Amino acid sequence: MTLILQNVSKMFGTHTAVDNLNITIPKGSMFGFLGANGAGKTTIFRMILGLLPISKGSITFNGTSLDYKNSDCIGYLPEERGLHPTLTVKEEILYLAKLKNMSKKNIENELDYWLERFKIKKNKDLKIDSLSKGNQQKIQLIASIIHNPQLLILDEPFSGLDPVNVSLLKNAILELKSKGVTIIFSSHRMEHVEELCDQICIMKDGKNVKSGTIFDIKKNFTRKNVIIKGKYDFNFLKNYEGVIGFKKLANGVSITLSDEKFAENIFEKSIKLGYLKKFEVKEPSLNEIFIELVGEKVE
Repeated sequence: MTLILQNVSKMFGTHTAVDNLNITIPKGSMFGFLGANGAGKTTIFRMILGLLPISKGSITFNGTSLDYKNSDCIGYLPEERGLHPTLTVKEEILYLAKLKNMSKKNIENELDYWLERFKIKKNKDLKIDSLSKGNQQKIQLIASIIHNPQLLILDEPFSGLDPVNVSLLKNAILELKSKGVTIIFSSHRMEHVEELCDQICIMKDGKNVKSGTIFDIKKNFTRKNVIIKGKYDFNFLKNYEGVIGFKKLANGVSITLSDEKFAENIFEKSIKLGYLKKFEVKEPSLNEIFIELVGEKVE
C-alpha cells in the first residue's frame, strides 16, 4: 500500500503552504515529516485525509485517490486532542470506532486489548476529563488504531508523555509497522525520529529541502564532528583549515569540520602530541542537520 504525493501544492489565496511536493512512502515503512511551525506538515496531513482540497497535484494510496469512501483505512492522531471530555473512555471509543464501521463486539475486544497493553484498563469507565494528559493521549491513540488502519498518521504522538509511557507507545507503533501498516510521523523530538523513521522529509516554507533515508542524509552531509580525547592542549587546532567549531570537553575537545576531508590533517597534527585515548569522526546529529538546512531550531 504505497502512498504517493505527486506535484502536490496547496495555496491559501496568494500564500503557498505546500510547494510542489513529491514523496513516495512504501508500505510498512515509517516516514517522518520535520519542520518548524508553519513548514506545511499539518497541511500535508489534512490533504492526505481529505480535510483540505489539493490545489495542484495528486495523492494516491495503493493507486487510489483518498476520499471519504476509503477513509476507514486511515487512522489519524492529531496534535490537538479532540476527545469528548464528558464521555467515558468506553463511550468515546465506541462512538469513534462505530464511525469506522466496526461492530460493538469487535470494538470491545480491541478496546480491552489496547487498554491492557497501555496499562490503563482501570480507566475504561472513567470520564475523559478525569484522566491525566498522558492517559488522554493513550486514549486518542487507541481511537486512531482500533480499526486496524492500513495508513496511520501520527502528529506529535508522544506529546505530554513521560519516558515510561513513551516507551509503551513506541512499542505499539513498531508492532503496527511490523504488521505492514504505513505510518507517517511528525515530532519535534529528533531522537524519536532517528529511532523510528526509515525515511524523512525536512521542510521549510512548504518546500522539501532534503529527503531520503536518515543514513544517506547523514552520510552525504559534508559537515562532520571530530571528538579527540587526550591529556594535551588542543587549542592550536582552532585555526586549522576546515575547523568551523571548537568546544572543550573533559580531557579533550569536540571539533566541527566543514568537510570530512579535513579530518586526516587534524588527525596527523593531533597524533604528533602523543597517545590519543580517542579520535572519532562522527556523523552530525539529525538536529544539527535540521538547524543547518532550515536555519532554526524546532519549536
